[in-house]
Amino acid sequence: MNPKSAFVNKYKDLLKELEAHEGLAAMFADSAADFDSAADLEALEAARVKHLGRKSPLSLLLRSIPDLPPEERPIVGKYGNRARAALEQGLADRKKELEGVELERRLASEQVDITLPGEPFPRGHLHIITQTQWEIEDIFAGLGYRIAEGPEIESDYYNFTALNTPEGHPARSLHDTFFIEGHEDVLLRTQTSPVQIRVMEKEEPPVYIISPGRVYRRDSDATHTPMFHQIEGLAVDQHITLADLKGTLETFAKAIFGAEREIRMRPHFFPFTEPSVEIDVSCMICGGSGCRACKHSGWLEILGAGMVDPNVFGFVDYDTDEVQGFAFGMGVERIAMLKHGMSDLRMFYDNDLRFIKQF
Repeated sequence: MNPKSAFVNKYKDLLKELEAHEGLAAMFADSAADFDSAADLEALEAARVKHLGRKSPLSLLLRSIPDLPPEERPIVGKYGNRARAALEQGLADRKKELEGVELERRLASEQVDITLPGEPFPRGHLHIITQTQWEIEDIFAGLGYRIAEGPEIESDYYNFTALNTPEGHPARSLHDTFFIEGHEDVLLRTQTSPVQIRVMEKEEPPVYIISPGRVYRRDSDATHTPMFHQIEGLAVDQHITLADLKGTLETFAKAIFGAEREIRMRPHFFPFTEPSVEIDVSCMICGGSGCRACKHSGWLEILGAGMVDPNVFGFVDYDTDEVQGFAFGMGVERIAMLKHGMSDLRMFYDNDLRFIKQF
């Protein structure tokens, strides 16, 4: 027995009891001495295997109890298990001590000079789609519009019927729309126009809102994706005319694309507006003289718009003799593509950092 062993000194009362079995006392003392003398965690692990492992003398002795003389069995059983418990506790204590020593050593040897400049931490930024959407929202907020939002999973009524798109209309085709399986009247909204109906159901005129959000259609090519972002606008008040619509969208075009831009209106068809128009902006690449980007027309299409069809007001009980309104809708991705001269909308969703970091 090593008289200098702190481990043995701690369990000296137990060691005295273990003298009832000479072999147990020797095993305990040898184990304690090796635990105390272990200079690091690796040496302590070797000592654990040696004295507490499956083939250690103590483990073999405990497993041999059934074969011992009857008079030895209770002594070995009682004191052997107490010895093993004490050794396991002592081992855990010694491990904590060595871990503390190792930590002190590392703190002393791995000091950091805090006066040196630190490693730069990469900072993210808003995605170009979010930047563009917020810029559009700011422009219309400055014109007195407020933001309204609604659900992306929408009913057939709000997405089509209340927008003057009756049953059987081509826009309801499975080739154009994501319907929810098992629910014929539930779908992923194809536009944010349903928000306009929901707002008009709850509010009396005047109404000036824009409704940004994600929409879904079964399109996928260089200028279309199955999911994209849209901003639609609605103005309902007394004495609203097509001239008000043109003035609003001209102000928007100059704010988003530059003060030198001009717009033009072309006749079109939308179920929920009458008359309906497509809005073009003068090409920002050639200045309107004609180039490949604008197909040598001098104009680029940016959005659709029109005066709200009186049939739509009928679904929300607005008096068409008292109020009129206009509506417009644009794809955020398309606005961003035109503004930054991009040719493929899918680049927004490839998550290529080389592209994203440009904006």
